[in-house]
Amino acid sequence: MISGFATTEGTSKFKQNSSVNSLNFNIFEDLHLSNVGIGTYLGNPDTQTDELVKNAVKQSVLSGVNVIDTAINYRAQKAERSVGRAISELINDEKVSRDQIFVSSKNGYVTNDADISEDFMQYVMRELGKPGIVKEGDVTSGYHCMTVPYLSDQLDRSLKNLDLDCIDLMYLHNGVEGQIKDISKEQFLEKLSSVFELYEKKRNEGKIKFYGMATWECFRVMKDDPHYLSLEDVVNMAKNIGGDDHGFKFIQLPYNMNYDQALLGKNQLIQNKPVSILESSVRLGVGVFTSVPFMQGRLLSPGVMPDFGELKPSLRALQFIRSSPGVLAPLVGQKSPEHVSENLDIMNIPPINDTDFLALVKNLHHNYFIVFYTKIIDRSFFITLICYLQKFMITNQYAILFYPLIQKLDLLELLMNMED
Repeated sequence: MISGFATTEGTSKFKQNSSVNSLNFNIFEDLHLSNVGIGTYLGNPDTQTDELVKNAVKQSVLSGVNVIDTAINYRAQKAERSVGRAISELINDEKVSRDQIFVSSKNGYVTNDADISEDFMQYVMRELGKPGIVKEGDVTSGYHCMTVPYLSDQLDRSLKNLDLDCIDLMYLHNGVEGQIKDISKEQFLEKLSSVFELYEKKRNEGKIKFYGMATWECFRVMKDDPHYLSLEDVVNMAKNIGGDDHGFKFIQLPYNMNYDQALLGKNQLIQNKPVSILESSVRLGVGVFTSVPFMQGRLLSPGVMPDFGELKPSLRALQFIRSSPGVLAPLVGQKSPEHVSENLDIMNIPPINDTDFLALVKNLHHNYFIVFYTKIIDRSFFITLICYLQKFMITNQYAILFYPLIQKLDLLELLMNMED
């Protein structure tokens, strides 16, 4: 196994040795991390995709990216193995050292092993059931498990798949989303506390450096949603378990120019003041990585995103996300050499600074909704309409039909607040 983990000295050296603009690195927890990372979610569990993913990781690292994200359930463990082979080859070829790259993975979903020709349930029973790692009632209807024996087993499998003796960041994967249909919020929080205790123990054992939560809904929805979590409460839980030097330092959530709740939705409270999850993360010292930058390509269609900066759609999407205050890096799923080269052109230009980003947001919203805005007469009616439609989204199966309108109303309300 490859020893070591990302360090201040190693990641700083990576930044110095890379040919990309030095502004394209964020310093967090004394680590110099590229403001774009590579994700490894999509793809078939076959040998051809293994090779594509391995080469994409290598090409990304050689292009100035030192943030690599994967999960044990991605392509049924084959994504982790592809990442592991890429890292091994890069180190063996003396292109990088282990301390220069930041590797994250995720545990929580029940997965099989695509390298073993066996039925899913047969594999689960043989590998997890018979040894007592998973017991009756441990696995939810969403094929999720967050018991201590299971997550401990999965961490060891991830380390083996990656051929690493330490993973820089281990996420609990969609904990709320995978559990809340079957248990109460109180039961979930009890489980989460046990998970944090486990991960603090694994930190002391040297198997992980940090831990976090990779999420879909819980940090974006409003407080009355069953999925909702307060980031401040979660951080306080980590402090109570691990002290001020606790390892809960990262979250991951969806964020792009369509899924913009992380920036615009004031669903978190800090000292009783409503703030967005991005602002809350900054204040609480939590780093944010983001997923689905292109919504699996849907945002790249002509006319979907507003124009700015004379950038092609993929670079426009990445520039907006990585320039958002509080975001460490969007994680880009890419496999073909052509897509890697196209997406990583963004590393040749600096991100937008905070002042210019705010001006961009105002300008984009103003230009996009100016016609709608000028027709609004009664502000109170307008706010009532937003609240009604947002509630309608939560309770109605046809809510997806109204999502684009709600997005526009939310953005317009932000613009009106900015102009007050």
